[in-house]
Amino acid sequence: MDYILRYDSPLGGILLASDGEALTGLWFDGQRYFAAGLAPAHAERSLPVLDEARRWLDLYFSGRDPGFTPPLSPRGTAFRRAVWDALRTIPYGDTRTYGALARQVGGRTGGARAVGAAVGRNPISLIVPCHRVIGADGGLTGYAGGLWRKARLLEMEAEGRGVSERRFGPPGSAT
Repeated sequence: MDYILRYDSPLGGILLASDGEALTGLWFDGQRYFAAGLAPAHAERSLPVLDEARRWLDLYFSGRDPGFTPPLSPRGTAFRRAVWDALRTIPYGDTRTYGALARQVGGRTGGARAVGAAVGRNPISLIVPCHRVIGADGGLTGYAGGLWRKARLLEMEAEGRGVSERRFGPPGSAT
């Protein structure tokens, strides 16, 4: 059985999902692949893991690095889970390119494109920070929640780190 909880963020409604033990989904209302993998039979209920995720979101949207991660259990292929694990290594306020992420995952046929497809299917937005992945030229590229949200999330993180303007490093950098 899956359990859900709604959260109102400054960037729109969010749906949280859990298997009862760990977070399995976090989607902005209306985003691409919204609620993908959520069991058809689910119940709206407050659980400790969902309360912890809500606390994480409260801290995040107050402009701070939450400093902890609730238990996560994203549903996907082994390759996708490896990419999502790599996303979690990108520190708050930093970015990585798709190419750098592909090299971190260990390269495979399709490289940055395969990584990009896995990033786009991330079922736990924000906490698994797919918004921190940028194009090789340092520009913003796809985000299932909308590029306007991606830009705002990166701006919020820069402000939270005391950086006066959004910064994107050169291609392949870890800035």
